[in-house]
Amino acid sequence: MPIPKALEPTGVILVDKPSGPSSFAVLAGVRSRTGAKTGHAGTLDPFATGLLLLLSGRATRIASCFVGLPKRYVTDVDLSRRSTTGDPEGELLEPREPPPRVALDAALEGLRGDVELPVPAASAVKIGGERAYRLHRKGVAVEMPVRRSHVAALDVIAYTDGIATLDMRVSSGTYVRSIADALGGHCRTLRRTEVGPFTVEEADPEHILPVEDALARIGLTPAEAAEQRRRKAAADRERQAAGGASGP
Repeated sequence: MPIPKALEPTGVILVDKPSGPSSFAVLAGVRSRTGAKTGHAGTLDPFATGLLLLLSGRATRIASCFVGLPKRYVTDVDLSRRSTTGDPEGELLEPREPPPRVALDAALEGLRGDVELPVPAASAVKIGGERAYRLHRKGVAVEMPVRRSHVAALDVIAYTDGIATLDMRVSSGTYVRSIADALGGHCRTLRRTEVGPFTVEEADPEHILPVEDALARIGLTPAEAAEQRRRKAAADRERQAAGGASGP
């Protein structure tokens, strides 16, 4: 069956993704219901829950305006052991004694602000032309690249029996699993509660937010969004002409 490519309805759809299905499965369900071309402004891992920003119809043309928005997450980190993927879907590694609260606080202090952390092995980053998660599934060990990101806030909500519940505000592209791994543990749960000014409490897959309203909330007019799209397209063409890859 061909993928719907209709340009109406147009707008932004906020969805609260459940744990289990992939972000693309959730997107496909919305696209099937609306019959419109549908894109996204950032995915979540299958085990994760929370806010997905989906763009319907003509709104897909300005996806780049929403992709770079900062995110907020709440995660339960098991500090008693790491996993091969940084989440509960991977193989659990050698257990360890969880750190005392004072040591946890010291470790968190080093993860605030601008940080550089390795990308998880089970990620969509390409290594030598192949997705890292596919290499990981094949058992191929590779040196993962380091990604620079900004952690604006990283707070402990609770710490009980080696499980730290963390509330964090991070720049786009930050891997929460990398933060958990840097602390010596892995994410047991992960929930995205905010994307820029949009919150998971607003999520309603039946409601389509008009493009003008969505852009106003991030401080852009339709004309400014169109200009941003033109600049990005021009930059992508320059990178391709130089033999580089297109940006996100």
